[in-house]
Amino acid sequence: MSAINYDLTKIKSFIFDVDGVLSCQTVTLAEDGQPMRSTNVRDGYAIHHAIRSGLDVAVITGGRSEIVRRRLESLGVRHIYLKSYDKTEQLKEYMDKTGFDPEEIIYVGDDIIDYLVMKKVGLPVAPADACPEIKDISIYVSPVKGGEGVARDVIEQVMKVQGKWMVNDAFFW
Repeated sequence: MSAINYDLTKIKSFIFDVDGVLSCQTVTLAEDGQPMRSTNVRDGYAIHHAIRSGLDVAVITGGRSEIVRRRLESLGVRHIYLKSYDKTEQLKEYMDKTGFDPEEIIYVGDDIIDYLVMKKVGLPVAPADACPEIKDISIYVSPVKGGEGVARDVIEQVMKVQGKWMVNDAFFW
């Protein structure tokens, strides 16, 4: 049974923001001023497992970090949109490429920049520490904070409902 009040059998795709979702809201700055992010290894496992199980994962972020791109690519993410000014444009491009309908997509966002794109998907999700406006439009507010496993929480619930979580390939990288 899932804590998410939505027909999770419909879900074919997860889209994540990076800062405040796949990484914590705070970042350390390097000497050159670039943000240094941390990521959650359980999020990474869940993303990789979802992709191997036939689900799609995309990232839409205003961030510009090529290190983030490399990390996502190493997990198997093929649709990575960096430097996003208007996330609804990247959502449209993604949907045109993949053929997914809005009700088949989860978008996890945490801040105002995610508001409009979250209004265009079937299942908007917020981490526990998202801003109030994002929580207000979310069908599911995870009890997990951004950067601390919110992607794992959502992916695991979907995959369990779809019978894809504890399967033979779950035990191998």
